Amino acid sequence: MVEVDPAFVQEQEHRPKFSIIEAKGIPEIDLSPIFHHDVPNPSAIDALVKEIGSACKEWGFFQVTNHGVPLSLRQRLEEASRLFFAQSLEEKKKVARDEINPTGYYDTEHTKNVRDWKEVFDLLVKDPTLVPLNSDEHDDRVIQWSNPSPQYPSHFRALIEEYIKEMEKLAFKLLELIALSLGVEAKRFEEFFKDQTSFIRFNRYPPCPSPHLALGVGRHKDAGALTILAQDDVGGLEVKRKTDQEWVPVKPTQDAYIINVCDIIQVWSNDAYESVEHRATVNTEKERFSIPFFFNPGHDAEIKPLEELINKQNPSKYMPYKWGKFFVHRLHSNFKKQDVENLQIYYYKLP
Repeated sequence: MVEVDPAFVQEQEHRPKFSIIEAKGIPEIDLSPIFHHDVPNPSAIDALVKEIGSACKEWGFFQVTNHGVPLSLRQRLEEASRLFFAQSLEEKKKVARDEINPTGYYDTEHTKNVRDWKEVFDLLVKDPTLVPLNSDEHDDRVIQWSNPSPQYPSHFRALIEEYIKEMEKLAFKLLELIALSLGVEAKRFEEFFKDQTSFIRFNRYPPCPSPHLALGVGRHKDAGALTILAQDDVGGLEVKRKTDQEWVPVKPTQDAYIINVCDIIQVWSNDAYESVEHRATVNTEKERFSIPFFFNPGHDAEIKPLEELINKQNPSKYMPYKWGKFFVHRLHSNFKKQDVENLQIYYYKLP
């Protein structure tokens, strides 16, 4: 059997088990009450808010259908991303990421300091995007990150821009539902996203000769507010179930999006909702493609529990932190192997 480079090999305890159980419990939520009705139906929306709240609390993950994103647009984008990755490495490296500008193509991402079995192409939602120069809390300087321009396929960039508009629309709707489920005003989170640092990623997971040793993406929690994932029919996403800490595969549902609550919502909710660990497995025969949209606030957003949710019985569980500083620190630590674990929100947890 062909073995993989040791850089990809997971510690024994983190290797995939390839269990036959599938996470049937991950809720599937129909968003048609907010997308397919000319006149809003208050009772249907109330029921939807309850469903969202329950999914956030019990799983931290859910799938949405009737989400308003045109299927044909998603299919055209998926096809364009396959054409992009099918190019030679030399061509892909013409739009490569570097340590200064972390957008573009790369195939050396590390999660928890183990190399991932994948190649990716990242683009910012806002071009340019303003971010801190570094993660030093005493340094107020900012810089601009900008997107590379892939030449092939020729329509790739235009498709991405069209798709991003649909993702933003869906993300804001989901944030409204999450806000209502927490008992706060629907538009409560909107102010944080004026100068958002969101980005879209295209993942390709090639066939792997030793899928029992490596992972497409190692176990991790997403640092931003919300992730909206489009995945193909190959499957590979696994979620750590909160009830028993077991890894369970998420079966792909045609035309659905997988949504996960990320670290910022955990902090905003003061731990009412939890950002859940997840990972991606690989296989020996089929390549897998996915397109996550990472919805992140502006770099100067101060992240802390919402005042409306804090009281004597439920005191704040986190010190405030600046999103931009956190984001820059995390992105740079994913670029190459570090000697220490990358930054996590529990560093800001109050005793």
